[in-house]
Formats: sequence, structure tokens, C-alpha cells
Amino acid sequence: MIPGKIAVIEGDITQLTVDAIVNAANTSLLGGGGVDGAIHRAAGPGLLAECRGLNGCKTGDAKITQGYNLPADWVIHTVGPVWRDGNHGEDALLASCYYRSLELAKDYQIRTIAFPAISTGAYGFPPERAARIAVGTVKQVLEGNTTIEQVFFVCFSKLSYNHYRQAVQEILMNKE
Repeated sequence: MIPGKIAVIEGDITQLTVDAIVNAANTSLLGGGGVDGAIHRAAGPGLLAECRGLNGCKTGDAKITQGYNLPADWVIHTVGPVWRDGNHGEDALLASCYYRSLELAKDYQIRTIAFPAISTGAYGFPPERAARIAVGTVKQVLEGNTTIEQVFFVCFSKLSYNHYRQAVQEILMNKE
């Protein structure tokens, strides 16, 4: 049953002991602000060196590296869309970030994975909408054939935590 496979927590994703954490990266994969900068700082210089060899990443796609100094073995880097107005494919691109990240997790036999709130910071994606897309996409993937045992949505703020808890309640707990 899926509800037990998805958890929402408030905290620092760089401190989580899971198989993989997801980085809300920019297209260069060379670090930036927010969670991206925090992950690069916590992982150390090996992460940047490996990312240099990946030739960037397109919006909606994902690439994987080792975790280096992080408690996670892997970092899955995904590039979320910059919010324009909701009429430029932003929803589909954000869903693709979660889908592609989970595909890589399956390919690498990752059982536990943690996501930040992708695109909701500097990229300006409306946080309630982003949370519903994230939870809905993860639910859809977990309903299929997957080795993933636990997905964490790691929220840096209480407000973000509340958005994800609400999305989980709406999407996972309602009878269909």
C-alpha cells in the first residue's frame, strides 16, 4: 500500500541517510543557490568534479552521481522548470523531473530516496501546485513495478511541509 511508502518531513536533505537524495539543480549541474548549493557544499569537491563531466542536464531530465561526503550514496540531479505562467508546459516538465529521477533510482536499485520541493524556490513554481504534481507523480510510479521502498519529501520550511502534507492527504488518503 502506497501511503506508508511516502513520508513528508521538515529538515535538511543533506543530513538524511537514504540511498539517494535528489538535487534541484540548474542546467549546468555545477552548483547554485538553495538546495543545489547546500548539496554541493555538503558533498565536497568530488561532486563538482563529477558533474563537470556530465555536460549539463535539460529541464525535466535527471542525471546521477555519487554522493561523496553526503550520508546518501547517490545524488540524482534534476532540473525543474522556471515558472512563467502555467501555459508553457511547466506542469509536465515538473512531473518529468520526478518521473526521470525515479527511473534512475530503479536503474540503480535505489530503495530509499528523498526529494526537495523542486522549482518552488528561485524558479517560482507555485508551491501548492508543485506539491500536488510531486505527490501525484510519485504515487503513479510507486503503483507500477518498482524496487523503491520509501520516498521522502524533505521540506526546508514549515510552509512547504504543510503544502506537501496537504497534497499527501488529498492524493493518497482519499478513496478512489
